[in-house]
Amino acid sequence: MATRLPPVHALSAFEAAARFGSFAVAAEELCITPSALSHRIRLLEEHLCERVFVREGRSVALTEFGRRYLDVVRAALRTLSDFPLPNKITQNQLRVKVTVPPTFARYMFMPRLASFSEQYPEIEIEVYLFVPLYDLSLSESDVEVRFGAGEYPNLVTKKLFVEPSFAVASPDYLKTIPSIQTPADLRHARLLRSALEPWQPWFEVAGLDWAEPTHGLRIDDLGLLLEGVKHGHGVGLTRQHFAQDMIRQGDVVRLFDTQLATPPHAYYLVHEAQPSIRPEVQLFINWMESTYQQTSF
Repeated sequence: MATRLPPVHALSAFEAAARFGSFAVAAEELCITPSALSHRIRLLEEHLCERVFVREGRSVALTEFGRRYLDVVRAALRTLSDFPLPNKITQNQLRVKVTVPPTFARYMFMPRLASFSEQYPEIEIEVYLFVPLYDLSLSESDVEVRFGAGEYPNLVTKKLFVEPSFAVASPDYLKTIPSIQTPADLRHARLLRSALEPWQPWFEVAGLDWAEPTHGLRIDDLGLLLEGVKHGHGVGLTRQHFAQDMIRQGDVVRLFDTQLATPPHAYYLVHEAQPSIRPEVQLFINWMESTYQQTSF
């Protein structure tokens, strides 16, 4: 029985889109993004193995199957909504869904989130995680923080801040290799690799005509990369807000004054362009911009 039942959130998306003849308007009513609604419709069609909509310019129209299925869906949803729930308290909760990279969430977002909650206690925040450079589609979120090059077509994109990157290593690891006094001495070291913090731009600033390393441990999470440095796996690139606690505690040390002032990747605030953004979402966007534009390193 369970395998035959489509997801309820996909059914409600289908009903709303059919009622309005528009994914955008239906998404606004359901307080989700148009792409999230499209995802739910695709999920339903995959479950049914049938198309329920055909696109007609900017509007959508039901297929013949979709018209017949809509009657069944509306009857089912009406039965669920009309069922009496004596202990249920009706409440219009203001909610913002935000997706963030894990390292940003740990070091930059959670320590500052209390200030938003203090200003707007009536707004609930739901936090989701995704992997930078890989998951690049807005789905269920209202707002995303992305770590990348900032090239996100058809999305509203605002840079939050720029922070230099520099090389660090653990004291214990440095004892196992020849003395590291200049950037050129890194030829004796294992360089930890990451698509998020490539070495080649830093090499150029350091005056080294070296290519991007192609061997060695690769870690595509900035927090985990720093943990790899701490545990002696090699030398890595990091940024001040990630490393400051470990540097203060002596777990890692900065190797040189050389730093890359404008790394190829930065943090961006991203959301879909919509005719009207919900007020609570706009408040959150304003808070994010104000909070991180004031951040200095």
